[in-house]
Amino acid sequence: MKETLEMLVKSLVDNTENVEITEKENGDDVTLEIRVDPSDMGKIIGKQGRIAKAIRVLMKAYATKVGKKVSVEILD
Repeated sequence: MKETLEMLVKSLVDNTENVEITEKENGDDVTLEIRVDPSDMGKIIGKQGRIAKAIRVLMKAYATKVGKKVSVEILD
């Protein structure tokens, strides 16, 4: 899951070398934390959080397919 999210986020930002994805797993629950360059924060969040919501929906669909529950957090 981490690799899928990393590929998705890197396709959205300008500074791909500053993308960090942290995966924390607790049984079937997975928490993915995204850290990007401050100048790319708006590209990940989007207007009124639309891109962030879309990322979460995509990752939840992927997690359901593999039998997990996922939470995506965007950190500053």
